[in-house]
Amino acid sequence: MKTEAVDEPHTNSKVALERRLISEAGATGFSHQDQQIAFYSQVAALIHPEDTLLDFGAGRGEWCYEDPVRYRRNLQIFKGRVAFVDGCDVDPAVKSNPSLDRAELFEPGGRLPYEDGRFDAVVSRYVFEHLPDPEWTARELARVTKPGGWVFVITPNKWGYVALVSRLVPNRLHSKLLKAIQPHRKEEDVFPTHYRVNTPAAFKRHFGQDFDVFYYRTSGVPSYHFGNAFMFRMWQLAHRLMPPQLATGLFVLMRRK
Repeated sequence: MKTEAVDEPHTNSKVALERRLISEAGATGFSHQDQQIAFYSQVAALIHPEDTLLDFGAGRGEWCYEDPVRYRRNLQIFKGRVAFVDGCDVDPAVKSNPSLDRAELFEPGGRLPYEDGRFDAVVSRYVFEHLPDPEWTARELARVTKPGGWVFVITPNKWGYVALVSRLVPNRLHSKLLKAIQPHRKEEDVFPTHYRVNTPAAFKRHFGQDFDVFYYRTSGVPSYHFGNAFMFRMWQLAHRLMPPQLATGLFVLMRRK
């Protein structure tokens, strides 16, 4: 009987370090503070098998085949769990995303290629920090989401250290910096950042007219540690001590009015 929770041939340095330093991760492959699992558990609580779902900014879907933790990987894949999964992006790589029933390209600032009120749910994973025009985003997501439908967003908190460092470093240097800090991160998954809507107040300001906005901040497991165990421990301590306003992550759940 197969009992391992981690696909060993695909284990990356981040997962290996967490399994070594976090007790429960040695068994399951992930921490009880894992941000991805926390976020997608919230999503799972509010979607239904008959729903039509949009993955907004779906990208190439690297988590489908690069995340070695099966539970986390499966939690992020909605294909087969809902009636239909659309995905859209400005990057043509979305056409190769295996987690989608259909992939579409759109022009920045243009109309999303969907009719009004098509979706019961919209999921957006680490996309909002890259969006330059929050008013366009709010308008288009409100248009394509059904009344009573949900928009789920996970994005860095603007005042967390991850976003602060990102904003201090020019976009042209992000790939080099991330290669040093997160050796498992691929250059094709690095995009320019803007952080125009990365606070609860900004979400309420831009989305509050059409959505009920719910949120919480969390720091989760350190990700930016150069693969160094000592730095990992130091960031763990910092995460415990820092106030919520400085947490690294922001989860936003918005119900269409």
